[in-house]
Amino acid sequence: MVLISRRNLLLTAVTAAAAPLQAQSPVGTARRVIEWSFVSARPYNDPFHEVQLDVIFVDPQGQEQRTPAFWAGEQTWRVRYSADTPGRYRFRTLCSDTSNRDLHNVSGSIEVSAYRGSNTLYQNGGLRVSSNKRYLEHADGTPFFWLGDTWWLGLTKRLRWPEDFQQLAADRVAKGYNVIQVVAGLYPDMASFDPRGANEAGFPWEPNYGRINPAYFDMADLRIRHLVEVGLTPCILGCWGYYLPILDMEKMKQHWRYLIARWGAYPVVWCLAGEGSMPWYLSERPQEEKAELERGWTEMGRYVRHTDPFHRLITIHPSRAGRDVVTDPSVLDFDMLQTGHSDYQSIPSTVQEAVRVRNREPAMPVINAEVCYEGILGRSRQDIQRFMFWVSVLSGTCGHTYGANGVWQVNLPGDPFGPSPHGRTWGNTPWQEAAQYPGGREIGAGAQLLRRYPWHRIEPHPEWTEPHWSPENYELPYAAGIPGQLRIIYIPTMWNPPKLRLLEKDITYRATLFDPSTGEGHYLGMVRGDSSGEFVLSHFPVQRDWVLVLQRA
Repeated sequence: MVLISRRNLLLTAVTAAAAPLQAQSPVGTARRVIEWSFVSARPYNDPFHEVQLDVIFVDPQGQEQRTPAFWAGEQTWRVRYSADTPGRYRFRTLCSDTSNRDLHNVSGSIEVSAYRGSNTLYQNGGLRVSSNKRYLEHADGTPFFWLGDTWWLGLTKRLRWPEDFQQLAADRVAKGYNVIQVVAGLYPDMASFDPRGANEAGFPWEPNYGRINPAYFDMADLRIRHLVEVGLTPCILGCWGYYLPILDMEKMKQHWRYLIARWGAYPVVWCLAGEGSMPWYLSERPQEEKAELERGWTEMGRYVRHTDPFHRLITIHPSRAGRDVVTDPSVLDFDMLQTGHSDYQSIPSTVQEAVRVRNREPAMPVINAEVCYEGILGRSRQDIQRFMFWVSVLSGTCGHTYGANGVWQVNLPGDPFGPSPHGRTWGNTPWQEAAQYPGGREIGAGAQLLRRYPWHRIEPHPEWTEPHWSPENYELPYAAGIPGQLRIIYIPTMWNPPKLRLLEKDITYRATLFDPSTGEGHYLGMVRGDSSGEFVLSHFPVQRDWVLVLQRA
């Protein structure tokens, strides 16, 4: 056994990170994290529980933000802050122990300059919901097409820091991904304090959930920060849903306050829990626990919104649809879906849920956050990955999350994740192999194709082709677009191309046929409807699935 001291972990955190955090500095950069430390000369026996520290930041316009600080170990607390705009900012501390002059009523100021780099997360700002509630965008209004990858156990030592973690991040950036879904220490498919859930510094909580383990989060910091630095938005799941009754409500609030204090200053997205209303795998009272979880995560959603001064987006990962996991949908900013892992048998549920949830009121952006991990159960290969991506997006979702079986649980060569609590194993493919499954690249090609066009303005229009999908046959074309400007049609393998319908009078479209596995285009020529607004395509060059794009000439 190798013992790693907390001091050495902190040295590792400072030396391994590119561009160290600014600490106690009078200058900073807009949208980048600035950090201060506060050390108490007065000792506390249990500082995590005995002391609560907040810092009030005042922006150049006089607006205040109450930002939680986090206990960093021993007698030290830290606060992280990111300023939206340049200017002079002032701060003062508020400590629950008002007699401690090292922690209470400490004041200072910082001069913040504009960001000059090329990282879009800093350049364009964190994420928000669009004004029409249909998609996500950066703080400056730039549309954000969500292409996520699933690394549930990405903060554990199974994905080694820095070599493995940075290698996988670079691969995903190169393929067009911009979001990583990762769990903050309380993982799925295992019981509390399972060795598979540890990182280099142990577990996020001490035994019996006595108190937070800051050293665990020091190592997690390196990973979260690296994602941001390479342009990947961390979508941080606080835990898997069944941990709420294990910790209880008050401890879970402590857990979430700590996550907000550690990472809220970064451009992250909050996901309250994974499979939020799913009870423990071996529960003897699943229906009662499901109802309790739905009420509990609703309360937690209100707590996170109240506590987070940066107003990061909030969602929840479901067993089906996010709004079905909470009793009050207003605690969520956007909806997540999970629509099955049964290969082509999951197509009906995927389309049905995308259409149903997208049409619910009040309007809310929708993302299919889990469907048919590639390779799961020995199935769901690249053809189904393309199918699920295109039918979800053309049915109204504003993004998509991919998953590779072997990556989400970080299988290692000779050391697979192993069985879940129910005793069965999902698969043993090492993550290095699973990360190169062709579907992961082909989904990336699909996202990069969509980003060439004003994807955020497209609406579903199945009536634009004949035939088109219906509850009787989900393997027919899917169409969406902007009337008079753009039509995007996903055409599954068909012997005869579909007829284009309802083409606008006197409008000519430039037609391009794209290979959905590569994004390569084949120009077909100009398309114009006949007197009935119809046009019949010629035969495709190869019998396979295609994406047809009609752009106004």
